[in-house]
Amino acid sequence: MILMLDILPGINSTTAALNAERIRMDVVGQNIANLNTTHGSDGRPYQRQQVVFETLLRAARDGIGTEPQGITVARIEKDHRAPRLIYEPGHPDADASGMVAVPDINMAEEMVDLIAASRAFEANLAVVKNARSMAIQTLAIGKRS
Repeated sequence: MILMLDILPGINSTTAALNAERIRMDVVGQNIANLNTTHGSDGRPYQRQQVVFETLLRAARDGIGTEPQGITVARIEKDHRAPRLIYEPGHPDADASGMVAVPDINMAEEMVDLIAASRAFEANLAVVKNARSMAIQTLAIGKRS
């Protein structure tokens, strides 16, 4: 039996985490972009969306231990907060009493989510860079022997 060593261990889980955080940043960007969208394709105000992550523990091949956990996006779900009502009688989407339903999106909350996703992305990118550097150094050791 030939045992193959993975030169960049954990790179698959790091790649999955990078992809998941990229999706999270995209969703936050959509929330910010639609902060004032009062009339979507369904005729209702935009609803804030959020990413739900899920971790996966995979059994290792050939029964040798376990691989690192990976993270993936389980789903993107709509927030169930009711829209806020503001008084703006001249708005095209105002009801008979002059109230307009706007998305209940808190800009500070979105910015915190964006910063957290950005930092997690940067941390995972650093892992990829360090794994690459270690792999290059490992290959250089083999050349000296």
